[in-house]
Amino acid sequence: MKAIRINEFGSPEVMKYQEVAEPAPEAGQVLVRIKAVGVNPVEAYIRSGGYARKPSLPYTPGADGAGVVDAVGKDVTGFKKGDRVYTSGSVTGTYAEAAACEQRHVHPLPGRISFQQGACIGVPYGTAFRALFQRARAAAGETVLVHGATGGVGIAAVQMAKAAGCLVIATGGTERGRGLLSAQGIKHVLDHTAPGYLDAVAPLTGGRGADVVLEMLANVNLARDLTVLAKNGRVVVIGSRGAVEIDPRDLMARDASVLGMTLFNASAADIASIHAAVIAGLINQTYNPVVGKEIPLKDAPAAHKAVMDKGAYGKIILIP
Repeated sequence: MKAIRINEFGSPEVMKYQEVAEPAPEAGQVLVRIKAVGVNPVEAYIRSGGYARKPSLPYTPGADGAGVVDAVGKDVTGFKKGDRVYTSGSVTGTYAEAAACEQRHVHPLPGRISFQQGACIGVPYGTAFRALFQRARAAAGETVLVHGATGGVGIAAVQMAKAAGCLVIATGGTERGRGLLSAQGIKHVLDHTAPGYLDAVAPLTGGRGADVVLEMLANVNLARDLTVLAKNGRVVVIGSRGAVEIDPRDLMARDASVLGMTLFNASAADIASIHAAVIAGLINQTYNPVVGKEIPLKDAPAAHKAVMDKGAYGKIILIP
């Protein structure tokens, strides 16, 4: 089968499209015939060699994908050959025509969701749910500000917050991206390239501020986020590309909190809870993944360049 292989850490060009042996599912594993692959920024960080978690070389990247069960290993229950599924983790990597996955990382894909949409689910919806509900403990009636809301995690977060009864304020850096947010039913959409755009948060919240801020680029926004929080507000740092200086008095004045998160820290119970909720949202049509761009698997280097660009719009998908 064809797969992307990385033999050394470095630029996107270290990813090579090669013929490799097809994996066989071991006990507790499911072999998924991949129809679409989700590309996540964390995969670009890992490939570069600058991330805290480094896989053994060589490896095939990817956790997210969607496809059809091709075979199951010993002790697997609940899945059979031909089932439509999406993945939230992989033993052998999803940037391939087939991937072996632990059963706990394989989930049923509702019939209304395409394979391309299914590939958008794993990391983005898992991250959004964990940030909103497992870390920030967002509740109905609270205000949630989602920074950089036009990418995979951002779209998932606004859909989840809206469905949970929160007032959602979302930001986007392009007119096209802000149009996407408006199409999601978000009434309060801000241009985060405009000077003083966060000044709008106070009037939109009756002077209270945001109860929860989901931050995708903390090194740029965190200090300003702290100034628009409500009392007992929480910022969840989902992404950052460097250091940042803050004024702790902004936290003290509000009894506020800054919470870090990574999906890698989620327990098995957390993951099970996340995907039970996500599947329910997919079925009842409150969650609808947005595909932004489809790229052939062989062009994975181009996808890694695109996923790091500004102006995110939906999810980047690779097609084997």
